[in-house]
Amino acid sequence: MKDRILVTYASKHGATKEIAEEIADVFIENYIPVDVLPINEVDNLVDYSAVIIGSAVYIGQWRKEAVQFLKRNSVALAARPTWLFSTGPTGEGDPVELLDGWRYPKAIKPMIERIEPRDITVFHGVLDVDDLNFLERYMVKNINAAIGDYRDWDAIDAWAESIITELDIKPHKEF
Repeated sequence: MKDRILVTYASKHGATKEIAEEIADVFIENYIPVDVLPINEVDNLVDYSAVIIGSAVYIGQWRKEAVQFLKRNSVALAARPTWLFSTGPTGEGDPVELLDGWRYPKAIKPMIERIEPRDITVFHGVLDVDDLNFLERYMVKNINAAIGDYRDWDAIDAWAESIITELDIKPHKEF
């Protein structure tokens, strides 16, 4: 199983989970063994040659369980190719530009420097007011956030393809 890839995620309302599943689907379409798991269900990284980690972002922060995962696994992640993605901004345009160049929370910078991920990206997210609690609705109203699903599936697929290219993994017809 030396070429098995892990795609793991921390999602609050499911949008980040769906992005992680899309990334895994690109690996599956290319006959590359992959597991896609919620971040709190990953016990160890021994079986994985590479790891892709995604977290939803709320108020500029990664989900708590994602930060704990990075802390707990920083040595193992530094020993294998690792990619990170954040999800959250809504609206038209480049998500990093919408966030004024932000790619990850400052609080996780020391862990990122230890891990040295191959790439860090930001994908548009989903904002559905029906999924929000009272406090979240209040905050969304005050910042005038764009409501809707702004995920760019072509960009997500292209990013996954770029990882496959960089890893140079040969397809497994059966896995």
